[in-house]
Amino acid sequence: MATSIKEWSKLEQWLQRYSWEILPHPAHSPDLAPSDFHWFGPLKRRLGGMAFETEDDLISELRNWFDNLDVDFFRVGINSQLSRWLKCIDLHGDYVEK
Repeated sequence: MATSIKEWSKLEQWLQRYSWEILPHPAHSPDLAPSDFHWFGPLKRRLGGMAFETEDDLISELRNWFDNLDVDFFRVGINSQLSRWLKCIDLHGDYVEK
């Protein structure tokens, strides 16, 4: 996320270079909640019941988990977000039952 004018300018240039469009995000859309993204559930199950003595231990576990995920895991997650975006756009931001 761009946090300064300089960073935003770089982001805009990158988006233009690849012809990406920034879509408006409907306020309070439960269909596009970041917390519902594909890997939150599996990550929660993975870390459930674990205790970490240090932040570095947690970071190490997270890196290990992400490094060992198959590329298809991410492909499914990205595609599910895309379909949810399209449903939301088609309904002009109205709620979409999953």
